[in-house]
Amino acid sequence: QVQLVESGGGLVQPGGSLRLSCAASGSIFSINSMDWYRQAPGKQRELVASATSGGSTRYADSVQGRFTISRDDAKNTVYLQMNSLKPEDTAVYFCEIIVRTTMASPLYQYWGQGTQVTVSS
Repeated sequence: QVQLVESGGGLVQPGGSLRLSCAASGSIFSINSMDWYRQAPGKQRELVASATSGGSTRYADSVQGRFTISRDDAKNTVYLQMNSLKPEDTAVYFCEIIVRTTMASPLYQYWGQGTQVTVSS
């Protein structure tokens, strides 16, 4: 079993910054990708940023240039640095990882519990 613990959400004024963290623990052999999603009220969950084990990253168009995803594989932790925040960034943010629990296992998907980010004056 794999557990994800998120932290770093909160209330911030427009133009401000927040840094989200997500630490994974448990039966992890390797991590394929570490991603951040968000879900605003009444909307579908959407991919915000993704970081693969090969070092590539990709971002939603709406956050490109403002958000930065990074991962520390030694700590099994993924971060999301969010700058120049806008009210439309308000949502619950979820981390998600794709892992192998053994060398020969299939890929498994795990989700964090979510952390609220509110951008408001």
